[in-house]
Amino acid sequence: MDSYRIFLTGVGGQGTLLATMVLAEAAICAGHNALASEVHGMAQRGGVVESTVMIGDIKSSTISDGEADVLLGFEPVETYRAMRKCSADSVVISNSVPVTPYTVAIGKATYPEVGRLFAFISDRVKKLITLNAQALAEQAGSAVSANVVMVGALARSGVLPIPREAFEETIRTKTKARFVEANLRAFDLGFSAL
Repeated sequence: MDSYRIFLTGVGGQGTLLATMVLAEAAICAGHNALASEVHGMAQRGGVVESTVMIGDIKSSTISDGEADVLLGFEPVETYRAMRKCSADSVVISNSVPVTPYTVAIGKATYPEVGRLFAFISDRVKKLITLNAQALAEQAGSAVSANVVMVGALARSGVLPIPREAFEETIRTKTKARFVEANLRAFDLGFSAL
């Protein structure tokens, strides 16, 4: 495959945009063309955050429905909602830990059963990979590094032509210095989880 379309989705505060930057910069570090875009939405209020990374000879940062090669979901319901971007050939990697929406927290709605969401997804794509990125982030010493755990899982999946070293170099040189060691541990735990 000469080009790759990666759709990333989560909610505000999960680090979707940092993961997007790390992925795009790692692709460039590995010698590929990369194009990234993002939609913040109501991110500061726990709303949806969506972004894309295109790798290869792709002129647009838009992923039409059914065109994503990879869906990287940081939250189960958001992964489910983004399924319109996938086809039967897509690989989906999702965090299994829900972020409780406000309406659920106040008792006005019910969060769907995660197992049912993943069963629906699994039946419609080439491969579904799920992991508890939150637990691995806490093991890495930084509860906020679940996003980097997910990037580690993506790196290990073998779906993209980016070596592990390019991701590690990007984490070392492009993330805030005070978080580098925790992010490297988080990346390694995500990489080793598969």
